[in-house]
Amino acid sequence: MQNQSFITEFIFVGLSQDPTVQKILFVVFLLVYIATIVSNMLIIVTILCSPALLGSPMYFFLAFLSLKDAGFFSAFTPKMIVDSLYKQKTISYKGCMIQLFAGHFFGGAEMIILTAMAYDCYVVICKPLHYSFIINWRLCVILVGVSWTGGFLHSIIQIFFTFQLPFCGPNVIDHFMCDLYPLLKFACTDTHILGLLVITNSRLICIINFCLLLLSYGVILFSLRTHSAEGWRKALSTCESHITVVVLLFVPCIFIYVWPSSSFPFDKVEVVYIILTPLLNPLVYTLRNKEVKNAIRKVWNSLLALFKEK
Repeated sequence: MQNQSFITEFIFVGLSQDPTVQKILFVVFLLVYIATIVSNMLIIVTILCSPALLGSPMYFFLAFLSLKDAGFFSAFTPKMIVDSLYKQKTISYKGCMIQLFAGHFFGGAEMIILTAMAYDCYVVICKPLHYSFIINWRLCVILVGVSWTGGFLHSIIQIFFTFQLPFCGPNVIDHFMCDLYPLLKFACTDTHILGLLVITNSRLICIINFCLLLLSYGVILFSLRTHSAEGWRKALSTCESHITVVVLLFVPCIFIYVWPSSSFPFDKVEVVYIILTPLLNPLVYTLRNKEVKNAIRKVWNSLLALFKEK
């Protein structure tokens, strides 16, 4: 089937049409974007410049998680910032497809890397004596490669099926970004089969990774059943940051993509995890982790000393 789209651009309704609200959104989105990119890049630079952190698989995964957060955030937010300055918010057909691909690529890869980090937590708590043997660098590289590959396959499937849909009007989307549900509503053909395939793809990557996460933490909790309260506290403190990040990402994802669309009309709730999750992830890992905070302080002091020398 060849793409028969007659639409060359889409028009977003956006979050608000009120000029005053749009100005506020511009300031908020811009500040949040700067804070998110800077905080995630700071984590990546800190890990790369700290041999003690870079030598730990957990922080190796964290560096890639921050990279994916920055990529996911950049897939949507710059366009949202620019759109908040204009009354008419347009995006080309190709731009819409690129945004859809990038969002699902980084989002899918992030889910998989979080699942890999859950496995890391499981080995740390349940098999500590065998940790260095099980979580070796070869496995770390393979898991990161699987996350990128999985994200790419998930996203390319979305694009392949969405690209088959003919969009011949209307082209006004009551949303602030290109995503599955809004686009399916405006296809001028029967979208039952293609729509089912597209939605199933998103639901599967959410459900499979979420089930693997639940399995990992279920095994962890089962292995801790004979431990004292202090043992529980120490063990779970190892993965509390990861659990927080999982909740921030998967709860909105499940409501948006797994929840039946007919009973969940609040598409714009996506702004919560698009804006907040990439911003909160680095804060969660730094505020709750003394090693990361100490490493950031050392890197910062080194940069200041280098700057003073110049």
